[in-house]
Amino acid sequence: MVKEYVNGDCHTNGIESFWALFKRGYQGVYHHMSRKHMQRYVNEFAFRFNRRANEMQSVFSDVVARMSESAQLPYKTLTQGIA
Repeated sequence: MVKEYVNGDCHTNGIESFWALFKRGYQGVYHHMSRKHMQRYVNEFAFRFNRRANEMQSVFSDVVARMSESAQLPYKTLTQGIA
């Protein structure tokens, strides 16, 4: 048996990340998943997994944009009143 984890752009990191997210959801949110609805649970976590990168990218972009548009806050003003 050949143990190949990376082949060009194909690797196992994505599926390992998905199953880690799925297991955290199982333990932290649902605590039990019936076999009857297992595909629905997998579909939900696939949706969450596919959306996470886009959401994080837009959040980061929004923070950077707002930081660049905001006025400067001098250190003296920031630390005023701190003993």
